[in-house]
Amino acid sequence: MTSLPSLDRFPYSGLRSRPDFDWPDGKRLAVHIAINLEHFIFGEGGVDLDRPTRAPNHRSYLWRDYGNRVGVWRLLDLFDEFELPIGVIANASIYDHSPDSIAAFRDRGDEIIGHGVTNSKSVDEMSEAEETEMVRIATDLIAQHEGKPPAGWLTPYLTPSDVTPDILKEAGYEYILDWGICDDQPFWSRTRSGPLLAVPYPLELNDQPTIVFRRDTARDYADMIIDHFTEMLRSSEKYPAVCSISLHHFIVGQPHRLHHLRRAFAHIAEHRDEIWITTPAEIARYYKSLPEDKQIKAE
Repeated sequence: MTSLPSLDRFPYSGLRSRPDFDWPDGKRLAVHIAINLEHFIFGEGGVDLDRPTRAPNHRSYLWRDYGNRVGVWRLLDLFDEFELPIGVIANASIYDHSPDSIAAFRDRGDEIIGHGVTNSKSVDEMSEAEETEMVRIATDLIAQHEGKPPAGWLTPYLTPSDVTPDILKEAGYEYILDWGICDDQPFWSRTRSGPLLAVPYPLELNDQPTIVFRRDTARDYADMIIDHFTEMLRSSEKYPAVCSISLHHFIVGQPHRLHHLRRAFAHIAEHRDEIWITTPAEIARYYKSLPEDKQIKAE
């Protein structure tokens, strides 16, 4: 039988056939929570809550900016309440548009993750030269403000091009989140300049596709987090795993949704002693420190 076209960045790896390992202190389940700090160009691009609207689309631009003005601060209070480390997936334009929001995460010691310049520009519409320049600008802006370049990257809208991992590897990135939606463990992927680690990132426990596109309620979303986490904690006795949760400040930063998110975080916090609550960069660094025969290879 002729092989079908494949992504061809990493080989198939079945969960049962993988080597076993522990997270720090013998923990079996790592948990990372990511918040997307996004800024959109007025009149150009961006998700709509209830219906597509032609440019300049004031209503959706203003709804999304609620996250930068209000939602992010409500979420910060919640993160502080449960003492949660956060992976901050940030459009670099946030440094100009709402600098005090990202500064608040810096003050907490959270990880800043590359996420392009703005979510109004889709990578799949760029040439390789344009994408390379976009990555350079975003990386340099984060390094300028944070004192070091980001270790990880998530492509805006999860739309990497055919050369995104190559560009990221050559720009010095340590891991990519884009590929992580296909697994519960980190794994190595191939680039033209050497291997690049993929760290798990959720498409299911992601508030944007869940609430905006699939129309699930905030209660549904919180129940999903609780059920997903509970089952992963149980199954991690057999398979070490990463439970990842992705939030957008203009979605779950709304009070009626935050109310249910608090319930989900309270459930996770009840198991704090059994799990490793951390950030994607720490997951990547620990995984890289494991013996090679404990890692999922790119070849």
